[in-house]
Order: sequence, then structure tokens, then C-alpha cells
Amino acid sequence: MTQTASAAKKTASTKAKSGSVAAKASGPKKARTKKKQGTAFPFTAIVGQEEMKLSLILNIIDPRIGGVLVMGHRGTGKSTTVRALAEVLPMIERVKDDVYNRSVSDYIEAEKPKKGAKAMTPEDMTIEDIPVPVVDLPLGATEDRVCGTIDIEQALTSGVKAFEPGLLAQSNRGFLYIDEVNLLDDHLVDVLLDVAASGRNVVEREGISIRHPARFVLVGSGNPEEGELRPQLLDRFGLHARIITILDVAKRVEIVKRRHEYDDDPQAFLKKWTREQNKLQKRILQAKELLPEVTMSDEVLTDVAKLCMQLGIDGHRGELTITRTANAFAAFNGDKVVTIEHVREIAGLCLRHRLRKDPLEVMDPGEKIDRELAKVLGEVEEV
Repeated sequence: MTQTASAAKKTASTKAKSGSVAAKASGPKKARTKKKQGTAFPFTAIVGQEEMKLSLILNIIDPRIGGVLVMGHRGTGKSTTVRALAEVLPMIERVKDDVYNRSVSDYIEAEKPKKGAKAMTPEDMTIEDIPVPVVDLPLGATEDRVCGTIDIEQALTSGVKAFEPGLLAQSNRGFLYIDEVNLLDDHLVDVLLDVAASGRNVVEREGISIRHPARFVLVGSGNPEEGELRPQLLDRFGLHARIITILDVAKRVEIVKRRHEYDDDPQAFLKKWTREQNKLQKRILQAKELLPEVTMSDEVLTDVAKLCMQLGIDGHRGELTITRTANAFAAFNGDKVVTIEHVREIAGLCLRHRLRKDPLEVMDPGEKIDRELAKVLGEVEEV
């Protein structure tokens, strides 16, 4: 009796082990990947500019917010901050060596087998972890460089028409950064508007027709003295962060000291800030996990709608952006319920660039938004 029970137990154990091995074998294979040591100035070491840093973080937590426009004085660290962003972004999974950074499900959906061929399954694939891409779009870039074009080398050597992906392909599931966005050529602005709206890039070149995913967070920076942004593109940015020169002497001294320290020994400086970088990355990951549980009451949503109406905001992007941003901000703070205080903190970022321009208006846009919100909440009486 005891031997029978022992044999049964052993058999059950063997089955359990084989079952766990089968479970591990199912699904895509994982390639070994090692995160490269960053070389950019650490995101957490940047002094001040809290609006810009918060805007970027909230777009990591919820990319549906729609990107960030950073406008301000020259030499205030706009480009440095955006390029430092890559080091605090969590890793993402993609099919190994896929130029479009697609996940397994996206890859299987896009690469449909030819008639009679075997359907592709996750078990046939190898996946790898990569840093979230942060791609620079230079002002002088051509449309072919941005959208993709014919692979000339393959055409000459093999006589085959093949597609060479552009910057939009590289930025899929990542960030596309445009410095001096207000100086971007109009035809590229039109391309970006189309792709940002559809999430897909369509290329028709020399008999080749290609469609590929291009979902990215658009980040633009510029100096308002060098020209205004086209209204069509301005409205596409979810948040507008305003950057000004820091006037606090102690902070200015700290900026210079940190920059000197970084220039003298980048690796030592990066090591010094590793703990803060990891702490921020962990907080962002926790916020992404918490985001689906965050809720907003109808009462708060009603106040948001009233605020947009009183400010004369065109369309409904104002309410949608505030809702998504407030949810992400609440998650970043570890809260599951959005309150009006969360809305108050991010309303300026969401609505500043959506206000109708009045040449006779002397009030700062941020102050105007705060005043109208106070009226909505009954904190001040309307005159």
C-alpha cells in the first residue's frame, strides 16, 4: 500500500515536472540581452524644469496622452532632458531583430502566411528585450529618410525591389524627438500629422506599397522667438511644457557644478546617480501597472468639461487629454482615484496651447486656467 502510494506520488511529480517543462517550452524563445550602459546626462540629475520632466514621465505612463511640446529659452536643457529620457524608460519586448520593434502578437498579425503555408505561432519566434527607442528627427531630413524608401544597395546587387525603413519605423513603440520643431518643413509636418493620427505609415515608391505600424510619442522642442508652430501640429501635442531660464542663484550654481562633474568623468557621475535613476524607473513601472485601476468620478469629469467650455477650447481633445493625464498623474502618485487636485496640477499642461489667442489678453495662460478652474469649483465668484 505504501509502495503503491509512493509510486503514484512519484508519477504525479514526474508529470508535474514534465508539465512545467512543457509550459516553459511553449511561447516564444527569449534571446539573451544585456542593457547597454547609458552615456547621456542622467535624467534625475537635471536641476529644475519640473514641468518638462513631469510631462515626459506622464507620457511614458500613458502614451495615449499624445506627446509633449517643450517651448522655452535657448540653453535651458530641453534637448538634454529629452535625450536623458531613454535611460529611465523601461525595456520592451520585440521579435528579435525586427526593424519595426513589433511585439509577437503584432508580428503574427502583420506577417500573414501565403496561401497553403503554415501559420506562424509564438513558439516559432525568438524575442528580445530592447530599450524603448528615442529617435531624433533632424530638421534637414528628407521625406525618404523619415518615411522610408527603396533599398538601393539591394536593388543594384540583387535586382530586387526592397524597402529600406525610415525614422518612423525606428520610432514605433517609442519616442520621436524633433528639436526646433517650429522650423520643420511644412511637407514633413503634413506627413507627421497623417501618421500620428492613423498610427500607420504608408509608403508608395517605385511599384512598392508598404504599410507598417508607426505608433510613437511625439516630442518637440523649440524657441518661440524663432517662429510659431502651425495650429494643426500644435493641437496634436497632448501637453505643452513651458521652460524658462532659472533665476535662482543656488540652482544655477548647481547646474554648472553637475555639468562640470559629468564632463570630467561621465562614468563616475552616471554611477553616482544610478540609484536615483533606478528609483524613478521603478516608480514609473508601478504607475503603469496601477493605471488600469485608476478611476475618475462623474463629478470631476463634469468639472473638467465645464472648465474647457468656459475657456472656449475648440473640440474635445481638451477633456480627453486632461482625463488621460490626470489618470496618469494619479497613478504616478500611487492614487487609485482622481481628485480635482490632480486635475489642478496638470490642467495648465493640457490646455495652455489650446486657448484661443487674443492679442489684447495680458493675463498669463496658466493664471487664466487657474482662475477659470476656481470659478468652476465655486472658490471665487464670477464677476
